[in-house]
Amino acid sequence: MAQQTDVKAQSRASSGVIFEGRTRVKGMIIAPTSSAGNVTIADGGTNVFTVQTVANGEAFNCLIPADGILFSTNVSVVLVNTSVTVFYG
Repeated sequence: MAQQTDVKAQSRASSGVIFEGRTRVKGMIIAPTSSAGNVTIADGGTNVFTVQTVANGEAFNCLIPADGILFSTNVSVVLVNTSVTVFYG
């Protein structure tokens, strides 16, 4: 199987843009805080999906199968009581 593109990573502890431009999200590592929260991933302001977290939970992987999810405009995150590392490319 041929490599599609280099995979990059961006970590954030607050809401904001991960990457400007067209890309595919391949997976994430999500680290909850002491309170329940969530991570919402958006494409150009349109929410694509949300992952809920539990209070005092351990960091966990969120794997996205196959070629990942295509984001046409940009990848941004809204973080509530979490931090995240997003893998994209």
